[in-house]
Amino acid sequence: MPAVHVSLNVGDLARSVEFYRGVFGEPRKLKADYAKFVGQAPELHLALQPGLRGHASGSLSHLGIRVESIDEVRRWRADLKARGIVSDEERREACCYALQDKFWLTDPDGNRWEVYTVLEDIEGVSREAETTCCAR
Repeated sequence: MPAVHVSLNVGDLARSVEFYRGVFGEPRKLKADYAKFVGQAPELHLALQPGLRGHASGSLSHLGIRVESIDEVRRWRADLKARGIVSDEERREACCYALQDKFWLTDPDGNRWEVYTVLEDIEGVSREAETTCCAR
């Protein structure tokens, strides 16, 4: 079943982590420059990272829909393409401390959406790579 993903740029990561601990419990991932919470009812994947200077959408980094498999990513992309929605595909992208297959959409107001699946969790992704993958 797909899950909603929201990624926020935050001014103070530690303070935000403490706030969202009260909402969702302990983070599933916690790094010096990243935190990810996974709520169960409803299933929500909330990512937090320090804010990007000059980011056009303020605290919203991007939105997403996490699916279970590469086949589901491809099916979503084909269905959207059939409805005239253009997307940018990425395969085996290292992002948010995970190896992912995904594609990106941009709504008329510039909000970025990703439809993705996580192939595996990884360690040691540089902040520069993180910034690039999530802020295209």
